Amino acid sequence: MSLEQQITTLAKAAVKDLYNIDASDAQIQLQKTRPEFEGNITMVVFPFVKMARKAPAQIATEIGEWMLNNQMANGQIVNKFNAVQGFLNLTISDAFWVEQLQDIDADDFYGRFKCPNGKCETDQMLMMVEYSSPNTNKPLHLGHVRNNLLGYSIAKIQEANGWKVIKTNIVNDRGIHICKSMLAWLKYGNGETPESSGKKGDHLIGDYYVRFDKEYKAQIAEMMAAGKDEETAKREAPLMLEAQEMLRKWEAGDPEVRALWQKMNGWVYAGFDETYKRMGVSFDKIYYESNTYLEGKSEVEKGLASGQFYRREDGSVWADLTKDGLDEKLLLRSDGTSVYMTQDIGTAKLRFRDYPIDKMVYVVGNEQEYHFKVLSILLDRLGFPFGKELVHFSYGMVELPNGKMKSREGTVVDADDLMDKMIADAKEISKDKVNTLQGITEQEADEIARKVGLGALKYFILKVDPRKNMLFNPAESIDFNGNTGPFIQYTYARIQSVLRKADKNLALNGVEQLPLDPKERALIQRLLEYPATVRAAGDDFSPALICNYAYALACDFNSFYHDLSILNEPDARKKALRLLLAKTVAKVLNRAMELLGIEMPERM
Repeated sequence: MSLEQQITTLAKAAVKDLYNIDASDAQIQLQKTRPEFEGNITMVVFPFVKMARKAPAQIATEIGEWMLNNQMANGQIVNKFNAVQGFLNLTISDAFWVEQLQDIDADDFYGRFKCPNGKCETDQMLMMVEYSSPNTNKPLHLGHVRNNLLGYSIAKIQEANGWKVIKTNIVNDRGIHICKSMLAWLKYGNGETPESSGKKGDHLIGDYYVRFDKEYKAQIAEMMAAGKDEETAKREAPLMLEAQEMLRKWEAGDPEVRALWQKMNGWVYAGFDETYKRMGVSFDKIYYESNTYLEGKSEVEKGLASGQFYRREDGSVWADLTKDGLDEKLLLRSDGTSVYMTQDIGTAKLRFRDYPIDKMVYVVGNEQEYHFKVLSILLDRLGFPFGKELVHFSYGMVELPNGKMKSREGTVVDADDLMDKMIADAKEISKDKVNTLQGITEQEADEIARKVGLGALKYFILKVDPRKNMLFNPAESIDFNGNTGPFIQYTYARIQSVLRKADKNLALNGVEQLPLDPKERALIQRLLEYPATVRAAGDDFSPALICNYAYALACDFNSFYHDLSILNEPDARKKALRLLLAKTVAKVLNRAMELLGIEMPERM
């Protein structure tokens, strides 16, 4: 039972005995004691003032005295107390802290809770988390990096909270944007392949997406110079008309267009797989828009027949959402081709057919909030019971110091290039430190640089509240000091160095009687906050809470390490206790960083 649970039990017994109040868990409000007051845990007594008909300070004092005199059945938890107005500050006994430290080594402490929402292993709830959602006309970029890291971390955190999680991806492998790359390759590629060019397949195709935009803009400029207005020029430019015709042929199953599409998408998938593996993210199930859009079209046709949707004079199909406070939404174009909404309807139908999903979470940027409001309404109208329960995890955009990225103009920061730079920077910055490690090979140094570089990237992105826009600064992220991944990794490596040098046979007999230093108490209390942090991160879908916790724990350990000796401590019992404390900090740091997808080097 956690410290908070035990204090809650004690407090409920106190108010029952003192004031005949049957308090609920929610009425027992506990918080960490503020630094300017003595104590570890503070109980807020204001909820009982009206019922007890006494002043807040008197109630706090009476509850504190009751706890001191009536806690022996549960062991000596509270050592002393002080009352400040309506706040009861409790100082926890050293023996209790040590007992709690020794009890930490359990699966549920490290984040393997078995009962989300009251359901347990025999009735485990299933959550599907969708993230990544790339287009096959370009490589993954910095925006995808934030999406993938958030999605993967959210999945890991929810697994730690007891959910069975299916990590899924929807690949946007069809549509006008795909045809643009295909057409540009046909016109300007001269048969270029990943093998002939030495480029990853996704990068190669991305180059032709940029080439299409360049040639398309040139055609628009020529037509405007000949007297056409801009909108007409955009609509009638030969390249755009050819791309639209290619899309119609694709949807009609034209064998040549389909063969080209399969070949070029194959190049892209090989590139994506390489990037995902390097980034450390994975999926349990991948859906493809090319397999789901027909399901969506079928559902739209059913909705049209039942009067849920309507057809305009040009043949396009629309949903009128004005009664829901929105506008009208296009579902099928006049030529019969589908849009993203059509595909998402079909994908949702297939997913709920494939899995008994209790919660469906879409990790998609905040510019798509309107899209998911509409999707939820349309699925509900079409009779799918899960329509209203979809969760759009809306996150902010990520930018670089020099501004936004634009795929069509080729100004994006490729995920591969970014990872290359982060690893190279880590290798350069840590070169002197690595050279001090005896017997380390160049291969081992490269592996350390990989873990540190990617750890810096992941932590810097995940430490920001996911709902906020963020500015990614590579130079700040790689710093070995401050709130960074490398700082936490270095703390972990420092502990591993201590443990390698330590006597493995030190006994913990009698450590319960040792008086604790304030730095030791603070560190144990921080360790005990980990399970609640994992739960809160799951409830709020926020990897940032895990980041903040890991950083605070690393700071607490470094303060402890600076002030108190471990290996040179002459008292064998104190040395054993401090080694246990260091070992437990390392375990918790490692588990916390696992939830962020960050690897921890044993040496730095």
